[in-house]
Amino acid sequence: MLALRLFVPADSSGKEGVRKTGRLVHAASGEVLLERVRWCESFGCKLLGLMFRRSLGPDEGLLLVEPRASRTASAIHMLFMAFPIAAIWLDDGFEVVDKALARPWRLAYVPARPARYILEASPRLLNHIEVGDKLAFEALES
Repeated sequence: MLALRLFVPADSSGKEGVRKTGRLVHAASGEVLLERVRWCESFGCKLLGLMFRRSLGPDEGLLLVEPRASRTASAIHMLFMAFPIAAIWLDDGFEVVDKALARPWRLAYVPARPARYILEASPRLLNHIEVGDKLAFEALES
């Protein structure tokens, strides 16, 4: 049986190697933005990211987690990517601090303000999120 619980973003004390998945919700409206989001805080997961994938589903995303908010640590590259993505940067409180359409083979995208979380998803998501919006990650537990 699966249960939903609201994940408190500032607490990333999960065990290494445990796969966390959940869904992304717009906090103000309650709208489910993505049904399948993978929590990615290990070095290997962040290193690989979405590289070498051929596509990403419209309801799928990858949430990269840094130990603390930073502009440099939350920068991404698009090398070895075959498709564009929405890159959405969030602070410690899961507030959107920047967003961009990240195109394949670009060297770097750096957020305007420090971010702890980087959401990589379908470009369509850019139409549903604005800088300043609060989001929530609802973790699925088994």
